[in-house]
Formats: sequence, C-alpha cells, structure tokens
Amino acid sequence: MPSKPTHLQTSPPRSPHRFWCTVLLLITPTLTFGQLAGETHAQTLRPNVVMLLADDLGYRDVGCYGGPVETPTIDQLAAGGTRFQQFYSGCAVCSPSRATLMTGRHHIRAGVYSWIQDESQNSHLRLREVTLAEVLRDAGYATAHVGKWHLGLPTEERDKPTPDQHGFDHWFATWNNAQPSHRNPDNFIRNGEPVGQLEGYSCQLVADEAIRWMDRHRESDPDQPFFLNVWFHEPHAPIAAPDEVTQKYGKLSDKGAVYSGTIDNTDQAIKRLLAKLDALGVRENTLIVYASDNGSYRTDRVGKLRGRKGANWEGGIRVPGIFHWPGHIPAGVVSNEPAGLVDVLPTICGLLKISPPQVHLDGSDLTPLLTGHADSFERHQPLFWHLQRSQPIVAMRDGDYSLVGFRDYEMSNKNLFEEKWIPAIKNGTYHNFELYNLKDDPGQTKNLAAEQPERVEAMKQRMLQINAGIMKDAMDWHLGPDDQN
Repeated sequence: MPSKPTHLQTSPPRSPHRFWCTVLLLITPTLTFGQLAGETHAQTLRPNVVMLLADDLGYRDVGCYGGPVETPTIDQLAAGGTRFQQFYSGCAVCSPSRATLMTGRHHIRAGVYSWIQDESQNSHLRLREVTLAEVLRDAGYATAHVGKWHLGLPTEERDKPTPDQHGFDHWFATWNNAQPSHRNPDNFIRNGEPVGQLEGYSCQLVADEAIRWMDRHRESDPDQPFFLNVWFHEPHAPIAAPDEVTQKYGKLSDKGAVYSGTIDNTDQAIKRLLAKLDALGVRENTLIVYASDNGSYRTDRVGKLRGRKGANWEGGIRVPGIFHWPGHIPAGVVSNEPAGLVDVLPTICGLLKISPPQVHLDGSDLTPLLTGHADSFERHQPLFWHLQRSQPIVAMRDGDYSLVGFRDYEMSNKNLFEEKWIPAIKNGTYHNFELYNLKDDPGQTKNLAAEQPERVEAMKQRMLQINAGIMKDAMDWHLGPDDQN
C-alpha cells in the first residue's frame, strides 16, 4: 500500500482561465436568485447543500435498494424524496468518478483517467475545472469537504492542488483510503496539516468534523447557506466496524459481516448529521444527495447485475442515487429514468437557480424529474463511461439500451494506471461492440448486436463522437505536470 503524502503546500494564485470563469459566474444575472445575494432574507431562503458519498457501495447494499444492511436513515431519505432505480457512478473506480461528480464533466476532460496514486503520477483534478464547490462559493455559500478526497494531493516531488484550491473553505481529508483501516485512522489532514492518529471509526470521525464545522459556521454567520461535501471511506477496504455492529450480520471473522457493519455504521453517522441539521433548525431547507462512487467489489452486493467495481458492466457503475429536499422534491418518488453523478452539478444549479459553469457539461439537469415534471426532461447527451483497464473499455447508456466496446489496441494489465499509456488512450479505437436492452435484460445476458445492426451503428457513431470530444480535452500527464492549469 503506498505511503501517504508528506508534503503539502499553500495555494498558488488562480489561473487567468479560472479568474475569468469566476467573473463570468459573478456577473451572470441568475446566479443568486435574481441578484438577491446581498439581501439577508434571500440568503436565509437559499437551501444548504449536503452531498453524502459512499465508497465502493454496491447497488444492492442498503435497505431501500433491497440490500441486507439495516440503513433506516438512508431509507428515510429515500422515502422523503426521489430514489433513482437506474443511477450511475461517474466511473467504475473512485478518483475519476469523484472528478465527474465535482465538475459535471467526464473525468478525462477534468484530468483524471483512473484512480490516482500521488507518489507515482502527475495527474489530479485540474485547476482549470470549475467545481461544484466553486460554483456555490461564488454564489455566497460557505463550503467544507470532509472525508476521502483522492483527487490528488501534493507530495515532496509533485506540487498538486489541495481542496481549498478547488473551492473549499475548510477541508479534512485523506489522500485515498483511511489507514491502517476504518478503525483509528492516522492519515487525516486538516487544512494542510496532518492530524495524526484519531480514535474511533472513520465514518464517525468524518461526521464529528462535519458537526463541528456546522457549529462554527452557525456561530460565525447563521444566515449564510453552506455546502457540506461528506465523502465516507466505507465500505472500501481495508475495512473495520464496531464489534456490536458487525455481530448483527455474522461472525467477527466474516468479511461479509464486517463489510455490512461498515455500511450500518455509516448510516448511524448520517443519522447524527441529520440530527445536527435538525438541531440547527435547517433540515427542512437542506438539499441532500446520497450516492456511491462506483459499484461494489463484492459480487454478492450488485444484485443480479453483471460485473463489479472496475468494469464497465452494470455491476461496476450502477449505484444508489437519492435526492431529498422537503417541500421541493416530492416524497416517495421512485424514478426509472437513467441518471448519475455526472448530473449532480447541473441539477444542483438547476434546483437552486444558479447558472452552471460556462463549459461543456456532460451531465444534464434533473430538476424536471425531481419536481414533478418528468415529461419535460430531455438528456442532451447519452451517459458515457471510459476506463482504460476495463473490458469493455467504453460503455454508453441511451434510453433503454447500453452499448459497450472493447479496446482495439494492446495495453498492460497492471493494476496501477501508468501515464505513459495516455497517448494510446487518446488515439485508441474500439471494436467488438455489444448491445443490451437494460429494460428487459438488466443483467446484460443477451447481446443484441447481431439482431439490431442499425441501432448498433447509430449508437456507435454517437459514442465515438462523444469520445472524440473528451479526448480532445484530455490532458497528457506523461509529458509532465499540468502547465495549462
């Protein structure tokens, strides 16, 4: 397991590109509810935003998705809002999926090809990207990130941006996993300073930090809305959970029971966060989104879907997705419309009536689906995935159909991404396309390509068009650090 970064630097000045993006956002008329940012009353009306993200949580883990784990808090969020039956991660592994969530753009556009190892890779979430935190901070929000980061942190040899350079006023994070496990982690960093070993379990420690931050925020400016980005480590390995929780699911030596225990423990941490929102009197005016960064590494936790984490089959990319905002998002809605993490940024902008970044967004605004106007929703671009080591390497969801393709070039099967592969990835081609009707066959058991060649050809051309646009924007990290911000 790689060591944690040991060197953190202060924030450099923003790039000119970022500066003008900020100026454009500031002068956009609809940015702050009709130019009401200076009026205290309007500020109190703006909702807080809380993003809850699990790590490696499968489609069939939590209770409201038919999973075996007791998750009453998550289930209550689903019952009080919209639960998507077909919700997707940004990628089949963590770092790129998180980049997609933060930007509303395909992760390769944002600079992230695969999971990031800071010691051996130049890659990170590019500074030129406008993140959800920056959009909300520019709209008058206080911002905080707590939990896993995994979008790049500086080391002694590589100068990379930290979360404050991506829009967060406060951050408490780990570069990747909680180490040595979820129990008593020793690798958290708070605003650039290593914290040292902490006592407790990661999800509860993350909740502790979020609660302390909300208390401080309330004391400093109770009228200012906030964005709280909570990225849990659970149930990513190496796993640990309290014995009394694990025993609900089996023996302490049973890894499946410990895995379930980490999810149960996280649900309890979320309960504490919601209790704090209640205590602050802001629960009813808080938009909450819950999801996972990719599918589970356990094949018994993806339902009857094909594949698991790391593969562009449904089991690797389909995850829970819940949106909750009392009085604005109707309760008890189950949507069958395909959606995903790529849609979170444009959707939050839509719900809050904030202008999105003036760049190409791969995600679509789900507001019509969340506010009772599903008939008016139109996805402007099919959902698309690319992961260089996955077979299939590319996948696209358009309506009920999924098209997958395999790479038409050789590549090492090493687990760790190597940036020397990037030229081949940018210029790579695909073949052996397969077609599946996910409405009739969510397990992807019957390839329809031979039966529907015209649909395959039409979808393939659309897929290649999207892919070409992404690769045109892609950073070639093997040439060195990012000189384009």
